Amino acid sequence: MGVKKKRVLSFLFRENYKPLTFEGLQKALNIYKEEDIRALFELLSSMEEEGSVVRSPQGRYSPLRGMGLLVGVLQGHPQGYAFLLPETPGEADVFIPPEKLRGAMHKDRVIVRLHKGLRNGRRREGEVYRVLERRNLHVVGTYRGNRRRGVLLPDDRRLPEIKIIRGEHKARPGDKILVQITRWADSIYTLPEGKIIEIIGLEGEPGVDITSIQKKFGFPSTFPSKVLRESEQLDENHILKAAEEEGRLDLRSLPTVTIDDEDARDFDDAVSLERREGGYRLGVHIADVSYYVKERSALDREASRRATSVYFPDRVIPMLPPRLSNGICSLNPGAPRLAISVLLDLDGDGKLEKYSFHPSIICSDERMTYSDVNRILQGDSLLEERYSNFVQVFRDMAALAEKLKARRLKRGALDFSFPEAKVKLDEQGKPLKIVVKRGGRAESIIEEFMLLCNEVVAVHFHRLKIPFVYRVHERPEEEKLYALRDFLSLFNIRLEGDLQKISPRHFQKIMETVKNKPAENIVHYVLLRSLPQACYSVSPLGHFGLATKYYTHFTAPIRRYPDLLVHRILRATLEGGLTPEESRRLAVRLPRLVEHSSAQERLAMEAERESLDLKKVEFMEGKEGQEYNGVISGVASFGFFVELENTVEGLVHVTSLLDDFYLFNEKRYELVGERKRKVYRLGDPIKVRLEKVDRKTGTVYFTPLPS
Repeated sequence: MGVKKKRVLSFLFRENYKPLTFEGLQKALNIYKEEDIRALFELLSSMEEEGSVVRSPQGRYSPLRGMGLLVGVLQGHPQGYAFLLPETPGEADVFIPPEKLRGAMHKDRVIVRLHKGLRNGRRREGEVYRVLERRNLHVVGTYRGNRRRGVLLPDDRRLPEIKIIRGEHKARPGDKILVQITRWADSIYTLPEGKIIEIIGLEGEPGVDITSIQKKFGFPSTFPSKVLRESEQLDENHILKAAEEEGRLDLRSLPTVTIDDEDARDFDDAVSLERREGGYRLGVHIADVSYYVKERSALDREASRRATSVYFPDRVIPMLPPRLSNGICSLNPGAPRLAISVLLDLDGDGKLEKYSFHPSIICSDERMTYSDVNRILQGDSLLEERYSNFVQVFRDMAALAEKLKARRLKRGALDFSFPEAKVKLDEQGKPLKIVVKRGGRAESIIEEFMLLCNEVVAVHFHRLKIPFVYRVHERPEEEKLYALRDFLSLFNIRLEGDLQKISPRHFQKIMETVKNKPAENIVHYVLLRSLPQACYSVSPLGHFGLATKYYTHFTAPIRRYPDLLVHRILRATLEGGLTPEESRRLAVRLPRLVEHSSAQERLAMEAERESLDLKKVEFMEGKEGQEYNGVISGVASFGFFVELENTVEGLVHVTSLLDDFYLFNEKRYELVGERKRKVYRLGDPIKVRLEKVDRKTGTVYFTPLPS
């Protein structure tokens, strides 16, 4: 008789169940075989670790339900308190006072015991009952003290100070250091302890700020020597010659270009377009990374561990060593390269008629930038002369992209349009300017071509019914939709229809309503926040934002591991298909790989956002007293946030509003003057003056100017 989790849970959740010890459960479940007793112990241990059951100090097991306990993640606050963000859908946040944290820290996964009654009649309170998972094993911050004794002041102000264990080290006051926690605090009166494992550099030195963020998130600085040796052993000429002999489709004479940002270093994708009778033949040519990075090689193991490249303002942490990412895999102009080519035949309206996949050899003719292609499409005569062979091709590409986008929007796909900000740095890492741009026609060309290619690949493999990696974006949760409906009412916008049957078209209609209005960015941002984050999955759960049932990531295998996995699956099918045993092994491996890739993607996005915000704040230093136009992007009881036209966001604190006493209306996202009834409302345009920049807290402070 096997010990099944479902049977154990059914017993634990009986209405008349009373907490039992392990021996009591063993007898109650009639488990007496030695292997079954061992299996029961392992099952209960794993259930306790995941937080579905809890064991009392007396050793009795109980389910969390009915015990006033909740499992979730702590969201810390610089002032010492925290909130539990419950994992159970529909459960509200729980306030945890500092003295009730019991040594638990920001981001820890914990069990919290709820207190009876409500705090201030509004919010539930609780205390940490048990820490299930510590998520701050390594912490980055600034050292204060001498060479024998000191503390770490974490960069993340939601974490407590960490006592550095005594011993000789070379850290100086003001050094940025990486610390491994060796002992956790057990109350508000003690500090966690840790040991220095790396001195990053003195605070303020060039590059130390970004390196600190890199270390904080655990992104490596170098590749293991075995990985580098493997990359150096790849003989490009030998591999190309062998590939030619395999009978790859030779597309080197096909006019082909890459179109990317000015500062791009690796080129995953190239495109070609031929006019044919009644339509187009679109070629999407993706670097054949899978030919170089063999499964279970050192290169592959390191790529799967990293899962994604990370882009900071002053550096890139690549998924693959530069010899591959910037060299032999990158579709550099004038160099023959191995690719997987997707050839798509479309009619004059952009409707797909047929497609095919081919291992190929290509040679990109030009390395184009978005800005240059946009200028060509706008009629720049100098660039038209320079790239005369491709001017008509770019015009045809732009026309096709418009047709593809129109078809996509017609089916209900969303088209969020956020300004993209990049900070230009000098050689010392100091910000020179913030460049803000919205996508033009050139960006749309690549976006539409890659979207179509990814969807075609996903549909193809769904039909084959073999293990696969999908890019999914599920429907928004009903609770978030109710909050969204309340928010939209502030702008006199109605979210109509049954929220249980919400479709992308409802969101699309809202976006059209606010187009070119001051609140456009705010409404787009809140719409986006109401949607779940896209991730990777082995199940075709659909993509809400794109209004499609099947979607994947295929077009960036140099910088995304899931794309490399998709390439391997495609190559296997082109070479005769998967055997039943290969399919079984793939089905076992994929869930772990896609879950890890999704987690690494979220981590990379958080690190990139933090580094960009850091440089934005630094850019505003020295500009105190200057005036700016902006939009109110957030409202709270302590003040409101303003986003400038350069995307910098700063705070107007209520203490700087000297003309009245302002009250916070939580439901209407506004501050209202008690006497004069002046209103500061979310989405309103406003003019402000820069008062102060606090780099330590990462806060920019504004004061409003008379309208």
